[in-house]
Amino acid sequence: MVTGLLFMGVLAVVPPSAGLAAGDSAFVAQRYAEARSCYVERLRYEPADPSTLWRLARLSNVEAGSATGEAKHAGYRDAERYARACIAADSSMAEGFTWLAVSLGNLAMFEGSKAKVRMSTEIKDALDRALQLNPDDDIAYTILGSFYRALGNVSWIERQLAGLFLGGLPDGGYPEAEAALKKAIALAPRTLRHQKELGMLYIDWGKEEEARTVLRASLRLPTLLASDEADKQRIRAALAGLD
Repeated sequence: MVTGLLFMGVLAVVPPSAGLAAGDSAFVAQRYAEARSCYVERLRYEPADPSTLWRLARLSNVEAGSATGEAKHAGYRDAERYARACIAADSSMAEGFTWLAVSLGNLAMFEGSKAKVRMSTEIKDALDRALQLNPDDDIAYTILGSFYRALGNVSWIERQLAGLFLGGLPDGGYPEAEAALKKAIALAPRTLRHQKELGMLYIDWGKEEEARTVLRASLRLPTLLASDEADKQRIRAALAGLD
């Protein structure tokens, strides 16, 4: 009994954010297994803590990005579950909606046309909600930019067919994508993905000089995520294609 009381006393003086801080440090250092261990341990004491849940959604998306086959799909499904649990625990937390949108966007790669159209509406709704709650969420803006870029790549006939058989697609295209990605860059200029996506948008749009300028600049950015090196390889390949 005394041992139990002493243990509870130790817990009482540990700041609630201690596990999150350790997990965040590991995440920034790209020690993803260590970060997951910290976050999961935190959930043992607060199973519905929204701050931990959205971090696990973020981490699951990042880890799944480097996985292959069914492990990739399963990772994105885990990310979706964590994001939905975050929203259920606290619907005023923008990160829950942001990472739900990221998770659904990644899961859409595994779906057919009808499911993609259905998911597109939920993705847009989640991003809109995230930006209502936090207008300075650069991740929400970069995903919104990618979302509009995808819409810009849909042909007129595909839109007509989607409207006729699948309920229609949200409005938007290249100009909206550019605005969203520029906003993301303004908020987080050192994040590689934002500039990479803007450069790829310019390629799709036929703006080759703008693409070269943005993509060359993006190669000078630091590697903040494990996926950044793979993105830099894609950027170099895209530049070679332009040249």
